[in-house]
Order: sequence, then structure tokens, then C-alpha cells
Amino acid sequence: MTDPTDRLPPLNALRAFEAAARRLSFTKAAEELNVTPGAISQQIRQLEDYAGTPLFKRTGRSVLLTDSAQACLPLVREAFEKIGEAGRVMQAPARKGRVMVSCAPSFASKWLAPKLEAFHRQHEGVEAWVSADMGLTDFNGADADIAIRYGRGVYDGLKAEPLLDETVLPVCSPRLLEGDTPISTPQDLAAHTLLHDESPENDPSCPDWASWLAARKVLGLDARRGPRFNQAVLVIEAAISGQGVALAKRAVAAADLAAGRLVAPFADGSTAIDFGYWIVYPKGRHLSPDVRAFIKWLKAEAASGEIVGV
Repeated sequence: MTDPTDRLPPLNALRAFEAAARRLSFTKAAEELNVTPGAISQQIRQLEDYAGTPLFKRTGRSVLLTDSAQACLPLVREAFEKIGEAGRVMQAPARKGRVMVSCAPSFASKWLAPKLEAFHRQHEGVEAWVSADMGLTDFNGADADIAIRYGRGVYDGLKAEPLLDETVLPVCSPRLLEGDTPISTPQDLAAHTLLHDESPENDPSCPDWASWLAARKVLGLDARRGPRFNQAVLVIEAAISGQGVALAKRAVAAADLAAGRLVAPFADGSTAIDFGYWIVYPKGRHLSPDVRAFIKWLKAEAASGEIVGV
């Protein structure tokens, strides 16, 4: 006879519980799972009946976890991760020859995309599919094998392998090195427009024009002037078109520097920053040979990169 305590909890109710516990909101959980808040409430009641104890404390429009819910939530998350991994192993034959990678739009368009043709030449029969998104990848719901993240490399539940350190340096069109007000020293920036990168990818260690100029003892120059852009790619494109001088991340500017569309006018213009690029994926994830080959190729490309300046 089966022990009643061995009866598994209802899977749909567990999914509703995990979403509501993570978001601390039945409404937001309903939006995430594409159901009504009433359906979430019903699933939670079903799970509370199974558990024989409340899992949430209702406080107006918000909810709080009970002690029982807090104790079981990590186990529920781990269980869903293992179920997702089992599904990936089942699908491995169908996914053969395909690598799904998620990264920020600026890194995807300026660093990764220009290199993919080389990967495909070296690995015939394997296709790299890139998803460019500013949000962090939810490996439980996204169809990504790996992600490339910009940060310090510490992410709960994820293995992080270093890909690229990052530096920031001034870049501009080669045309700005000539003409009536050519750029040769940082003081020459007084006669040129400063382009500002205010993208959400920036971190506290990333210098702005004020701190970059102060570090080089450039005085009497208004570092606040000039247009601002909320995407790193837009700053780069403005610099390429000759609109001014941008403080750019090395990885984002590398392809345009190598192609001569941009130049780095100062030999000592680079400033190292704390954040870098990391290859991340869930701990314990089974990586197919194709994914491992892609990771190896990424690291080789990162190791071979050089800035082309003047």
C-alpha cells in the first residue's frame, strides 16, 4: 500500500507557488504564467490543502511567505531546475547542431555578431542563434544554452566562466584627427563635442567624462556638455559619423576600431573597470559538445582581440 506521505504535490500548483513566492504577488505570478489571479489563488489553496498549512500571509495587495513556504521554496526551485534539465537532455538529439546564446544588444551587435561567420566556417553543421536582450536570462523559462553577462561574475545558482575584461577609452572618427582643430591631446577635447553613454549596462566603476578628464588633470573643460544616449551602440554610431568623441567600452568598439571606422586618439586613454564579460549557465547543466565548442571558440576570440588605435 502506498504511504499517503509519498503522494507528490500537484505540479501546476507548485509552479504557481514558485512564481508567486518569487514575485511576492499573485497578480504578477498570473501575468508571468499567462493565467488569471483567481487561477493562481486556486492553485495555492490546492497546495495549502495538500500541505495542511498556510503558505502565504495575505497583507492587502501583497503577500508574504510563511515559515513553511520559506523552507520549501529552495527545494521547489531546485526541483524545477532538475526537471528543466531533464527536458533538455530529452531534447538533445533535436537540438544537435544548434547553440542558443543570450547577451546584451550592444555586445551582440558589436562584438559577437561580426565574428559568427568565422565560427560557422570552423564548425560546419552548427548554428549559433543569438538572442539580444537587456534583461537577465531566466534559464528556467528561456531557451538559452548559455548567456554572456556583464558584471563581476557572481550569480546565484550559475557557473560563471571569464570571457573578457573591460576597459573604457575615448574613440572618434578618423576625420577628427585632421582639420582646423585636430585631436592629439586630451586638452584638445575642449574644441569637440563629448558623447555620453548612459546605457543601463554601465556600472559604478565605469568612468564618465568628468572622472576621465580629472584623472588626466585636464582643467577648464565642461565635462557635462554634449548629447546623451541610452544605448552603447548609439554612442558608437554617433562617434563613427563624426558627431563627437565617445567614451566607449573596448569590447563594444573593437570591431569598428579594427575596421578603421573609429580610432583611439590617446595612447594612454584606457581606464580599466571592475566589470567584465562572463559566460554563464546553470550549475550542473549538461552542456552538449556543440555548446562546449562554442564556449571554447568564444574564449579563443576573446584572447586574440586587440585594440587598433593611432
